[in-house]
Amino acid sequence: MPSPVILILGAGPNIGHHVAKTFAAGGYKVALAARSVKEAESTESQLNIPSDFTKSDDVVNAFSKVKKVFGIPSVVVYNVSASTRPPPDDPFSLPLADFSKDLSINVTSLYVAAQQAVAGFAQLPAGAARTFIMTGNILNVEIIPGFISQGAGKSAGAHMMWAAADAYKSKGYKFYYADERKANGTAKYMVDGDAHAKLFKGLAEEKTQGPWHQTFVMGKGYQKFASSL
Repeated sequence: MPSPVILILGAGPNIGHHVAKTFAAGGYKVALAARSVKEAESTESQLNIPSDFTKSDDVVNAFSKVKKVFGIPSVVVYNVSASTRPPPDDPFSLPLADFSKDLSINVTSLYVAAQQAVAGFAQLPAGAARTFIMTGNILNVEIIPGFISQGAGKSAGAHMMWAAADAYKSKGYKFYYADERKANGTAKYMVDGDAHAKLFKGLAEEKTQGPWHQTFVMGKGYQKFASSL
């Protein structure tokens, strides 16, 4: 039986690194798509796909490459985010060009990734994980001054995950918005990559859709807070 495949879009040194390490240890072949990776450093079990997420075509290309080399990914993680910050007291001073660029990463490429994932999930057997996880934060339910473009993006992304979790649950596809919090439910700014990896692996192993809004605490897993949707 071929190894399952995970595609991580946005493979940074914290969350991306730990998620890749955890899934590789679980027998997955890992595809990493990011600006920083070098295709020449790919191995038999890890495929590096240089990608610029301001370009939605790069998302399509990443799915095409991983399918060709490893097969259809049964787990997709969208770990990409952009935030150009205006002064906290003047959110609409952010130039339209910057706002549009951030939305292309935070919303448009996320939409394309989810669209590509669903097309792939339809070709996988029922026993496959068929899980899509977006790395989120508290901005879909709370204002943090200066984060207008990221907040708009996370809010849109959360809505997509909510809609998808409801629409595709009968097919066994799972969609999640993952938001690490402090134990008291407030925002956590220095997030823990290993905690994300453990949560993501558990979500992939679940047979059915859980709460789409995965507010979680390091060492405790999912926690429902007053702000959880």
